Amino acid sequence: MSDTATYTPRLKTKYGEIIRGQMAEQFKYANEMMIPRLDKVVLNMGVGEAVADSKKIKSAAADLELIAGQKVVITKARKSIATFKLREEMPVGCKVTLRGDRMYEFVDRLITVALPRVRDFRGLNHKSFDGHGNFAMGLKEHIVFPEIEYDKVDTIWGMDIIVCTTASSDEQAKYLLTQFQFPFQIL
Repeated sequence: MSDTATYTPRLKTKYGEIIRGQMAEQFKYANEMMIPRLDKVVLNMGVGEAVADSKKIKSAAADLELIAGQKVVITKARKSIATFKLREEMPVGCKVTLRGDRMYEFVDRLITVALPRVRDFRGLNHKSFDGHGNFAMGLKEHIVFPEIEYDKVDTIWGMDIIVCTTASSDEQAKYLLTQFQFPFQIL
């Protein structure tokens, strides 16, 4: 038998050992499969400057790839808008979907490293849930992530982070994310 230990992300272990039990106790689920879990995390970076300079989209995609640790997809305009000098199929942003261990690792870095580095951070907004158990937030600067070297960044972009859960209500999703130590604003 080999002596290789498999690595499990810290938050995934915490979910399996602690959070699942707390959720079952709190909401009295009839079935173990009803207990909400994190489904996926979607990172999106809109790069409007890419219309004028095509190198910007490559730079943004490279930065998002460093943050996510996974290949990104470049998003393209669906239709032309003359006032923005935008033509159909022009690159306008990039996105990546994280699942499994990479998702848990990203959420861990977001909570413990990136959010504390945000200037004037007062907590996450309670109203950012969509009614179906998903949470969306935005960052004004992508440089809060430790993977990005501040000196090598030519432009600072904002990014959207959407945390999708299997929860059926916002109340359950908020409880789940609170157990993962998401820093929500104190009412």
